[in-house]
Amino acid sequence: MSESNSTTSRQDILGLLDKYSPRETREVSFVASPGARASAWAVKVKSLSSYNVYNVRPVEIGDAGSLPVEIGGQMQAVNLAESFMQSGQLPVGTYVVMSRVGDKNVFYAPV
Repeated sequence: MSESNSTTSRQDILGLLDKYSPRETREVSFVASPGARASAWAVKVKSLSSYNVYNVRPVEIGDAGSLPVEIGGQMQAVNLAESFMQSGQLPVGTYVVMSRVGDKNVFYAPV
């Protein structure tokens, strides 16, 4: 049996299996891209929660010369630039770029 006959036979068998297999057992797969959603957001620091954890709120940046508009709900984010063992010193009203890392929101803003 030649290699081309063997390949054709395998393709025929796979085609028959596909044709006669029940629909509910078909495998479905998809690819998710991290580019499909925002990986970072502009946020405004609203208050200190504890240690280096702040309450922040997303903002929408408008045209030059206009103030950012707060959108969405308040959430918590960790400032990686501050000690995890001391109270944070970042001023309320500071705008930062926040990212999602695992199940935590983080940003880096030196004081």
